[in-house]
Amino acid sequence: MAPHMPNTPTPARHRRRRRAALLAALATTTTALVATLLAWPGADRADAAPATFAHPGVVVSKGQLDFARDKVNAGAQPWKGAYDQMLASKYASLTRTAKPRATVECGSYSNPNYGCTDEREDAIAAYTDALAWYITRDDRYAKKSIELMDAWSATIKEHTNSNAPLQTGWAGSSWPKAAEIIKYTYTGGWANEGRFRTMLRDVYLPKVINGSNSNGNWELSMMEAAVGISVFLEDRTSYDKAMAKFRTRAAAYVYLASDGDLPKTVPSQNLDTKAKIVSYWQGQSTFVTGLTQETCRDFTHTGYGISAISHIAETSRIQGQDLYGTDVGQRLQQALGFQAKYELGETPPSWLCGGSVTRGLGPVTEVGYNAMHTRLGNAMTNTQKLTEQNRPAGSNNLFVAWETLTHAENPN
Repeated sequence: MAPHMPNTPTPARHRRRRRAALLAALATTTTALVATLLAWPGADRADAAPATFAHPGVVVSKGQLDFARDKVNAGAQPWKGAYDQMLASKYASLTRTAKPRATVECGSYSNPNYGCTDEREDAIAAYTDALAWYITRDDRYAKKSIELMDAWSATIKEHTNSNAPLQTGWAGSSWPKAAEIIKYTYTGGWANEGRFRTMLRDVYLPKVINGSNSNGNWELSMMEAAVGISVFLEDRTSYDKAMAKFRTRAAAYVYLASDGDLPKTVPSQNLDTKAKIVSYWQGQSTFVTGLTQETCRDFTHTGYGISAISHIAETSRIQGQDLYGTDVGQRLQQALGFQAKYELGETPPSWLCGGSVTRGLGPVTEVGYNAMHTRLGNAMTNTQKLTEQNRPAGSNNLFVAWETLTHAENPN
């Protein structure tokens, strides 16, 4: 047996070597951890819920509302023309009667349509009246907005049939925009606000928060609703969940050359071969910056997706976390520019959608154009031409409304 040796100090040079080895191992582990985190969409946490939510804070802020109001009151264009268009629309009618249903049933392409159009348009009307209230300070508009929100919160219980998630997303995008303006700017009181909150929490949020594996515009619109509802409810957990889904979906909806040979995908969709991806991208096999997953379907659905991306990014910026400086801003800018070029009439090359596109982008460019051009100074020639040509931008009668009024050249 070897004799027992007393404990002896480790020589200094051995301690230094051991410490260096430990530090090297720690550095390697840290580098790997950082790489893992950065590979996760939204790892920069520019999508995290704020410690304190800003209100009104869904797509339009108080500063933006004040800017629009000042421009209208000064008779400046294009804001005065946009305001006049809004006030002359059916959505601003003070004689409007809400048409709520306990069950809104929406099949594919809204067939059947049991309350689908009524719900979406009443929600847009509530938002329209809220904007009209803010600009005019006429109590009648605030009261009409409240009347519409109260009618639905007293009645609706569920959305059913195949288009239910998308329908919930569309209507659920407009309701919180209206509610934010009324709750935080109207001093006349809203007795049933709590019931409206319950409606959003129990009827709308559960239907949209888990997303969709359908075409990308579905999940983007659903996340727009989930983010807006989360702001109004001040629900940080739902906000973070919706933002994480949004970051993954936005990256999978608009292609950038930096993505590689193939577009990014949503893991749950198992698009694990090029053939599957090409099929999902409407048969398009050549991928170029700005192309979207639905470009070769039609520009109308593409516009829905682009609009939702811009709305979520705008809400996030108002809440203090700016996504426009991330890949989201790049994807939004490039998607707008790519689609705008062909929307303006340029003939598509043979490799793009077989040489034929179905135009009809809709009134969806103002928010993204204002963010990336007016505020950030990026040249967006085609998007600028299309945006200015289409002013004042009205409503798509689904979830987009009056964005020339609220966002044109708005520095706030």
